[in-house]
Amino acid sequence: MTFFSTALDHVQSAGPGLLVVMVAAVLFVECAFLIGFVLPGDSLLATAGMMFAAGHQPGWLLLAVVAVFGAAVAGNHVGYRMGRCRGSRLAARPGGRFVNAENLGKARGLLNRYGFWGVLMARWLPWIRTLCPQVAGAAAMNRRSFAIATALGALVWAPVMLVVGYVGGSQLDRVRWLMPVVLGGMTLAVIIVTAVGVVRMRREGREHQCAEEAAPALTH
Repeated sequence: MTFFSTALDHVQSAGPGLLVVMVAAVLFVECAFLIGFVLPGDSLLATAGMMFAAGHQPGWLLLAVVAVFGAAVAGNHVGYRMGRCRGSRLAARPGGRFVNAENLGKARGLLNRYGFWGVLMARWLPWIRTLCPQVAGAAAMNRRSFAIATALGALVWAPVMLVVGYVGGSQLDRVRWLMPVVLGGMTLAVIIVTAVGVVRMRREGREHQCAEEAAPALTH
């Protein structure tokens, strides 16, 4: 319990403003770039909401709601633009854990079947929400429809997860020893999951590069 209490104190001493910036930055990257596969957006949002509850900071929660909404919308638009630039070059990596045929197929199937509503639903699907903007861009989805779906999807996802974390944290805060344990455990889990994901994605990138370099040699 002492360990988790100390860890929570260190995190909160960094200041709520830094927490808002960090969460918004992570969400932007998750929605804009393929590296976002390794970022646990849902868990991070809930954890941040709990931190605001632990510090009794409803004002900062409101600012965070605005920040994560803006980051999620901006990230999707960057991802869409990258998809438009890549076009048909957005392809699965053989043996890839993240950019593989299964994940690309799910994202394309979601958009082909539901279109506008598919972009909305993708917000709640880990990995698919990272691929969805790029697939939509590569498929030249109507920009206006994509923009509206992106805004609505961000509104019912990021702020909701923050508020859920805040409400849950407010309930946990009634038990003096429980909040540090739960919040410390969630923070540790977010760090471990992100670190493992980064290592796996770097390994996948190296394997993909080696495969591309070996391919020309095999043709000679």
